[in-house]
Amino acid sequence: MEDGHLKNFFFPKIKKVFLIRLAVVIIVAYVVFGYVCLPMRIQGASMEPTYHDGGFNFCWTPSYWFSKPRRGDIVMVRLAGNKVMYLKRVVAFGGETVEFRNGRLIVDGKELDEPYVKFPCDWNREPLKVEEGKTYVVGDNRDMNILGHEFGETSSRRIVGKPLW
Repeated sequence: MEDGHLKNFFFPKIKKVFLIRLAVVIIVAYVVFGYVCLPMRIQGASMEPTYHDGGFNFCWTPSYWFSKPRRGDIVMVRLAGNKVMYLKRVVAFGGETVEFRNGRLIVDGKELDEPYVKFPCDWNREPLKVEEGKTYVVGDNRDMNILGHEFGETSSRRIVGKPLW
């Protein structure tokens, strides 16, 4: 590459076309990374070993624009705007009864097969009927003390999307 081409690449002349391109790139980036593909940093160990503390991912919001989450999906649950969200797994829906018995997750009287739970668990929790319009979510790391783990019912409208990878 000649010096002139290199200079023009890194320091283009400010022309109307350049400013229009720059404005389009800024607007597209704002929409994509502000509403469609939200960057997220994972804090906490509640989804270990599936997602690690300090990891980085994107929340893909179109995931549930035309469909609802399914049991086993990993979802982003909005707490405060799009800045604070939980990363959790969907285990039950409105009308279903959920309980933990000796570390086993029971939904409507049947034990769920959870191959993603890798650590031993001793959780016990009385049966709870999930309210209509709500989804029951929980993390994969059941080795954590049940009192230190944020999980339970959430409004289905708070489910924003799912991680890209």
